Amino acid sequence: MRLFVSVDFDGLADGIAAVQDLLADASGLNFTDPGQAHVTLKFLGHTDESRLPALTDALAGAVADSGVDPFTAEIGGLGVFPHLGYISVVWVGVREGGEQLTRLHEAIEERTVAMGFDPEDHDFTPHATLARMDHAGGKDLVQDVVESPGPRVHDCRAVRPGLIPGTWAFPVSLHPSPSERPRPDRPR
Repeated sequence: MRLFVSVDFDGLADGIAAVQDLLADASGLNFTDPGQAHVTLKFLGHTDESRLPALTDALAGAVADSGVDPFTAEIGGLGVFPHLGYISVVWVGVREGGEQLTRLHEAIEERTVAMGFDPEDHDFTPHATLARMDHAGGKDLVQDVVESPGPRVHDCRAVRPGLIPGTWAFPVSLHPSPSERPRPDRPR
């Protein structure tokens, strides 16, 4: 199975959907399901199910190593990968809580690479993916929305739940990757 490690943000779906509405007329965008919005901390790729117990232990150790306690995260600001001239992913960033997410990412990266998973080949940018761009038909609209000084998802605040007894110091989820989940069209 293909896996990634992520942090889920309660209450994020409405904010994601609102920003997606700003981009609804951008040709070439495939929107993510707002109900599945998350911040990916580490893409693991194909993982044999027999590795899950060791992986779970490694992730618990990584969370403990990170020293991150439950925290509040605020989502805000738009961006794209790799850059505005060539857009493949449109995302909403993490305005508050990025330091904690980065510490979690670094600890998870260290533990999973030690287990033989591939190291990341790019810098970590805490974000939730809004859409993937298949062709540049709507690139101008995406650029305008991303560069506009207008309001973003400024009122969406997610608070992480408390400790999960006996397991994580901070909840971290293992999810099948999006390619193995149904990708419903976003209702318009």
